[in-house]
Amino acid sequence: MPNHHTPRRARITFSDSAAKQVEDITDEAALHALDRTLVVLSVNPDIGEPIPGDTPGPQLRQYADEVEQVRVLYFVTALRTVVVVAYIEV
Repeated sequence: MPNHHTPRRARITFSDSAAKQVEDITDEAALHALDRTLVVLSVNPDIGEPIPGDTPGPQLRQYADEVEQVRVLYFVTALRTVVVVAYIEV
């Protein structure tokens, strides 16, 4: 019998500054829009565009959801299991 598991999602975590940004969001619609955007990133961490730079660490990426009007800067860990959100615009 075939195994029909859904693909494993990456875990979302926040930098200290991004966590503070989330704490400051008081509009429920903005929180829902951010949640939907984070689900997209957890399912497909490569969806965002790489931000040019030559840092020795992980590649910083940007994802902008035009429908939800959310922009997120993030990077993905080497094993692609964790997405670290660095900055949020809602």
